[in-house]
Amino acid sequence: MASVRVNLLQNGFAHAMGAETTPWQGNSIPYREYVTQDENGIVQDLRQHWLGRGWISISDALANEVVGQMWEIFANAFEHSDTPVGVYSCGQYFKNRRVLTLAVADFGVGIPSNVRLHRGQPELSGAEALRWAFQRGTSTSHRLAVPRGVGLDLLRELVRANNGAMLVYSHDALARIDHRGETYENFDEFFEGTLVQIVLRCDDTHYMLSHEAAVTNVAPFF
Repeated sequence: MASVRVNLLQNGFAHAMGAETTPWQGNSIPYREYVTQDENGIVQDLRQHWLGRGWISISDALANEVVGQMWEIFANAFEHSDTPVGVYSCGQYFKNRRVLTLAVADFGVGIPSNVRLHRGQPELSGAEALRWAFQRGTSTSHRLAVPRGVGLDLLRELVRANNGAMLVYSHDALARIDHRGETYENFDEFFEGTLVQIVLRCDDTHYMLSHEAAVTNVAPFF
């Protein structure tokens, strides 16, 4: 428990909750509370504090693309969740395990609830609703001219190639995407909103886009 307390002090969560200790850089991705859809600020935070610290070897081009897809998670939360208190994020680099995590959470209506309402199927299970939401081209937004779905294809490829994972908890459902594929299941615990966690392994591989690999004669990863 002592290590958890240090992490919460380090990333600023404890300070935001009233602790006197001010956060420090360390191995944390700073705790952030975003109350407005500030794309530039969020993207800059992710680029600098998540993929810009040298924990994972990744090309600038791929890092920019992945951060752009992480922005989609924030955008979906602001546009679909009707969250009354904004969107939250934080993360941690675990040096001993060489694992980098990032979590994004909102406390809105939840993906399954949104999908059931959009499709007019109140009986739809949480797992079925999440599976539908992750299909390319689906959207519960009535403001979009072209449905975009969750739009995380490149991020999916990265976590698979990296042997990492993307986990999504929303209301009564859990989705997991990793090198073995995608699984969707009903979840016994109820989470009021949506929590997305990205887990990347900081191995010795250098990750880049396929066109970059062609120029450098390195085997492509994307």
